[in-house]
Amino acid sequence: MNLPFTLQQLRIIKAIASEKSFTRAAEVLFMSQPSLSKQVKILENHLGILLVNRESNKISLTEAGKLFLQYSERVLALCEESCRALNDLKNGDRGNLIVGASQTIGTYLMPRILALFAQDYPQINLAVHVDSTRIIAKNVVDREIDIAVVGGNIPEELKKNLAIESFVEDELTLIIPKSHPFAIKKKKYINKNDLYHLNFITLNSNSTIRKFIDNILIQNNIETKQFNIIMQLNSIEAIKTAVSLGLGAAFVSSSAIEKEIKLKTIEILYIENIKITRTLSIITNIECYRSKAFEFFYNQLGTLKDTAQS
Repeated sequence: MNLPFTLQQLRIIKAIASEKSFTRAAEVLFMSQPSLSKQVKILENHLGILLVNRESNKISLTEAGKLFLQYSERVLALCEESCRALNDLKNGDRGNLIVGASQTIGTYLMPRILALFAQDYPQINLAVHVDSTRIIAKNVVDREIDIAVVGGNIPEELKKNLAIESFVEDELTLIIPKSHPFAIKKKKYINKNDLYHLNFITLNSNSTIRKFIDNILIQNNIETKQFNIIMQLNSIEAIKTAVSLGLGAAFVSSSAIEKEIKLKTIEILYIENIKITRTLSIITNIECYRSKAFEFFYNQLGTLKDTAQS
């Protein structure tokens, strides 16, 4: 069977969808715009259906184009994977690996993992993508990421295509300023009622971590709606800075405060009989080829997991 398209035409459709411009798509693919336009017309003629809308100087994919794009991305991902598999076979221990991480993990935990890996396997080229758990999981399913560590909830519709393995427990820690009366009095443990007397700095209400913390507290009969939230910020770094400046208390990942603990800019409080932890997960595509670079990184994660549990 002769296919009515070429791999180059698939790349063109993907570039047009991404750039939303024939000119920019042509630049990305290092070809002229007339050549790109000609290839789109040839493709549409061969398929017998319009793929690209060209109305009012706005470029967008038709419904047929969007459907074709989904399959194009899968085909191109498989082509890239086959090249990587062959390169892996040819180059032995050398190779490339694309690693993903959800945002808190990518900012605080993953750099340490990558530093250790780079020491042991300097010959392997690593690329790191950091985004929300949902987007990272989708990228793993789409074969755009080889392996990832995430902390949020993985969408149900993606789980059937993923191998999901528990990695380590991440504790969400309550921190206060050094100037807070609890810190001055060297108070380490508080009870549930003490929480209602703290001024809280939080992530916004749509944050996955914020929702997770609230759910755990509610399960322990703590009315989070009665908390005195004085500020909502959009990053862990901003929250830590606000706490260290004496503005309030906050729940943050224990992996995010190592520097602050070392510099003694904050204090940790423990809530009696309550420990807030979440399980970080390693996710991979169940159908993807596992290169030697993948196996090296996966084994490194396994070593770190064993160390954390011992």
